[in-house]
Amino acid sequence: MSFDFDATVVGAGAVGLACGRALAKQGLSVLVLEKEPHIGQGVSSRNSEVIHGGLYYPSGSLKARFCVRGRRALYPFLERHKVDFRKCGKLVVATEEAEVARIEAIFEQGVANEVEGLDHLTGAQARALEPGLNAHAAILSPESGVFDSHGYMLALQGEIEDAGGSVVVSTPFERAEPLAGGGFTVTAGGEGGATLTTRLLVTAPGLGAQEAAGRIAGYPAHGIPKGHFGKGVYFRLTGKAPFERLVYPPPIPGALGTHYRKDLGGQAVFGPDLVYVETEDYSVDPAKVGEFENYIRRFWPGLPDGALTADYAGIRPKLHGAGEPQPDFQLRGRDDHGIDGLVALFGIESPGLTSSLAIGEAVGEMLGHD
Repeated sequence: MSFDFDATVVGAGAVGLACGRALAKQGLSVLVLEKEPHIGQGVSSRNSEVIHGGLYYPSGSLKARFCVRGRRALYPFLERHKVDFRKCGKLVVATEEAEVARIEAIFEQGVANEVEGLDHLTGAQARALEPGLNAHAAILSPESGVFDSHGYMLALQGEIEDAGGSVVVSTPFERAEPLAGGGFTVTAGGEGGATLTTRLLVTAPGLGAQEAAGRIAGYPAHGIPKGHFGKGVYFRLTGKAPFERLVYPPPIPGALGTHYRKDLGGQAVFGPDLVYVETEDYSVDPAKVGEFENYIRRFWPGLPDGALTADYAGIRPKLHGAGEPQPDFQLRGRDDHGIDGLVALFGIESPGLTSSLAIGEAVGEMLGHD
């Protein structure tokens, strides 16, 4: 049977586009469907734009492996495409003696994950790098950085299109039905709505992962993990950015915690926190400013009063609720759901952006065996 496309990807965020790129690199004809009017409007555009070293994640987990592999591939990709980035490094800071054991455990995990260049710093050494920092001790990760995530996604889209593929926006995925001899009929909505056939199908729509899987005929309901919306807000500093490097306190349960970054425009941004919500609500409550000030002053006592302004919010597609252990990325293939030619992605939150090139390659390998 001839198909309209070799591969169709649902979702044109960083991960969906990276999957499309990996499949296009195999010489396949690729279609990427996006419900929003522009690429990268969901999780990919509402985050910290941080390139993570790969320190925190359990040894051997997909998060650990894909973060390190993805980060190693990401810097050369950004250079090749002239996408703006700054490899500024990261300090993980113990603000008091009681936190030293926690950052030491992060150091050991980073070494186990083969993160390059990690170094122990005394408080004095950390303050010599970043005057004004309150640090009892710190870990330096020189491989961390910040980058233009939208420029990155445009470069991914460009590679897909250069290979003859298409990225179609304002075209929501409505349903898919496996065909008897293999492949799928895919129905898309919107003004460009159409029914098409595809040999391979990848669902990578971030917050919509569970809904998308539920729209594939024959996908086992018990194989769709429960999703949770983890909301985080950011506050921006009015005034000069205090530090050059990323500054992270020890992680909080379920997330890396409220951290500092100097963005590519030179401004200081703090966030995100973590609150579980039921709906996609991107409002930022200015009343949270006191909570942020208290938290930030643990590592930057010099934060002036009234210098923070509410900025933006993001929502992460979590597979765990409050108080539950944080699970790994889930890349569900035929062995999980029994459907040939399908990979469904779930729970691709941080470090998904850093990991995206590696996730794309892994999806390409999974489908290469089908």
